[in-house]
Amino acid sequence: MSRGALDMRPTDPWWVRRWRDSMQLMRFDKPIGIWLLLWPVLWALWVAGEGHPNETIFVIFVVGAVVMRAAGCIANDLTDRNIDPFVRRTRDRPLAARRLSPYEAMLMLALLGGVALYLVAQLDPLTLRLAFLGAALTLAYPFFKRFFPAPQLVLGVAFGYGVPMAFVAQYGNLPRVGWLLFIAAIFWALIYDTEYAMVDRDDDLKIGVRSTAIIFGDLDRLFVAALQLLMLTTLYLAGTSMRYGHWYQAGLVFAAGFFVYQQWLIRRRDAEGCFRAFLNNNYVGMCIFAGLLLEYSLSG
Repeated sequence: MSRGALDMRPTDPWWVRRWRDSMQLMRFDKPIGIWLLLWPVLWALWVAGEGHPNETIFVIFVVGAVVMRAAGCIANDLTDRNIDPFVRRTRDRPLAARRLSPYEAMLMLALLGGVALYLVAQLDPLTLRLAFLGAALTLAYPFFKRFFPAPQLVLGVAFGYGVPMAFVAQYGNLPRVGWLLFIAAIFWALIYDTEYAMVDRDDDLKIGVRSTAIIFGDLDRLFVAALQLLMLTTLYLAGTSMRYGHWYQAGLVFAAGFFVYQQWLIRRRDAEGCFRAFLNNNYVGMCIFAGLLLEYSLSG
């Protein structure tokens, strides 16, 4: 029996069970996705605001990241509700286990969409238009797993899309450093979602779901290492263009150390190790943000 099933005690009132299922559907019980979405946004806000982001824009983007991640999880589970029961890791999700209905999920998705619309309506017209494109990418991603060999690339664009939005909202346009941070965010999503896909590779092969873990095959560790190097190089170039010093570079060194640790975790390609490598990416994003924070706080 799964842990989720154990948590759902039959003696609990129906509204308690509904609340738990709703939180699980939005993945609030697994905040790692929020952090992976939020870190690039924080990088962009700090760089665009030169260490002092606009407070209103900061709140809108942080709350917006939480809301859009929850909405993306619901959209993903709605699309995969007839596939998830055949994947060991996902079979206990509320829609897959039929504890919530598609109608209830669509109602929650509509409510989250309303909150997101209210938030972006507080921003300038260009950022608002970019937000609609970002929402379209989020909703389209689950369908790409059916036919596109590298859906992680689409996820990377969707998860990194907060970077250009943050620059436009606060800076008015997307400068070169903004493009570099956006590209780095895409590389990063390819890294951690490939590690995530390595967990489900056997099940995905059986049911026909596409992923970079499948197309990379036995070269998966090499491709992940290449992407890690590309991400760090892109971030180094971003720092060079901004004339950042040793604090920012120290953040990149620590991030590189976590990447090396991830390579050790996925060395046997076992599900537990690959999933731990995926989770470890939270520290990568944290290190990069810490380097930016210290650079603006302590450098003269």
